[in-house]
Amino acid sequence: MKYRSIALDGPAGAGKSTMARRLAEELGFVYVDTGAIYRTVGYHMDLMGIGPKDIDGITRLIDDVNLQITYDEQGVQHMILNGTDVSGEIRTPEMSMIASTISAHKIVRDFLLDTQRDIARSYNTVMDGRDIGTVVLPHADVKIYLTATPEVRAKRRCDQLAEAGKKVDEKKILQEILKRDEQDMNRPVAPLRQAKDAVLVDSSNQTPDETLSEILSIIRAKLG
Repeated sequence: MKYRSIALDGPAGAGKSTMARRLAEELGFVYVDTGAIYRTVGYHMDLMGIGPKDIDGITRLIDDVNLQITYDEQGVQHMILNGTDVSGEIRTPEMSMIASTISAHKIVRDFLLDTQRDIARSYNTVMDGRDIGTVVLPHADVKIYLTATPEVRAKRRCDQLAEAGKKVDEKKILQEILKRDEQDMNRPVAPLRQAKDAVLVDSSNQTPDETLSEILSIIRAKLG
């Protein structure tokens, strides 16, 4: 049986995780949040006192990372690190920056590449990240590049953090997003870019439902 794969790429704060989760629910596919996988590796290194630029330390400890992905009754992905659910701990702006730096290392990407591809070989998947359509799943059946202006992405991230009861500084969040964009687009390994055969979707002036409807139309037109 050939499983279908949908690659959803784009910059930080574009709403990829939320959109990918909703797409998977609509289509009956498995949702894979690859950003959470990199955040989990970064979280482990941070716990061990290894900085995201310390390639020697990362190389020494990478094999100690035991990852599992589980899903709750609502279909929400949970990251299990060495037996402990760290899904909440990895969702901070600081961990986002650590993930951006650590994901640029070839040893980390190679370590996680087979894990991601194995999931796509075993299930119908919606996978979101920054290099899914270009590197992880270059032969994905459908590729979407989801984006929005930095200002819109910053406001969405602030709203998300505020809902979680965290204090936010919108100017600081915008600066972090611009810095993250710079890192992701200019890293030497698997930089963020739109795949040649990906369809661009700009959600800056759309509601989540409108964006979902547009992407579902693209998917159904391609998959039949």
